[in-house]
Amino acid sequence: MRVNTGRVDRIVRFVLGVVILGLYGALAPPWKYVTLLGLIPLATSLTGFCPLYAAIGWNRHRTPTERTP
Repeated sequence: MRVNTGRVDRIVRFVLGVVILGLYGALAPPWKYVTLLGLIPLATSLTGFCPLYAAIGWNRHRTPTERTP
């Protein structure tokens, strides 16, 4: 798996995933299980790989040579 998400993208996905999973205990049973979809942004933030980005051909991860000082 190749990293294709940037630093800010990973941080936003992590926070979003944790917030969605945090709603698990606060919602009623039908909606409670929808919050498990928060595992998707959480997993993509931890691995740095987004299958949707790979399918589209996007690469938001910059290598050290692409960064400007």
